[in-house]
Amino acid sequence: MDEIEIKNLVDQYIDLNYSIEKNVESLIKGQISGDLTNDQQYMLRYINKVEVCTTSELAEIFHVNKSAITAIINRLWDKGLIKRTRDEKDRRIIYLTLTNEGKEVFKQSDSRIHKLVASFITQFDQTEIEAFMKTYEKLNNIILATKDKNLGE
Repeated sequence: MDEIEIKNLVDQYIDLNYSIEKNVESLIKGQISGDLTNDQQYMLRYINKVEVCTTSELAEIFHVNKSAITAIINRLWDKGLIKRTRDEKDRRIIYLTLTNEGKEVFKQSDSRIHKLVASFITQFDQTEIEAFMKTYEKLNNIILATKDKNLGE
């Protein structure tokens, strides 16, 4: 592959990635509770999945600094969607869990998001879906390996 072909592929990738990212984020925003941001929904999703976590864990998982996580968590707490529990042995550690209201808000939004994404996926046949997911996972692994390598330098 020559440099012109590579440049054209890179440009195509950047344009597609931007379009997909922005449009999917907008569509997902339309499916979540009106007073939640997409980032808040992602936090609820993660906490729901693991049941108990800390802000440090969230910062690591979402690759953002702890102050950004704290701001999101404070807003979720203000809305009554998460509960904070101090560790009895080390009071500096605070565990985060979803409240019953948080579980319900997440469940409703997640159901609508699943329907939205299913409406995309069902437009492909099984072979296309499998090939796409395999390629997407490979791209993710390449990106993570590149990121890890760059952080190690």
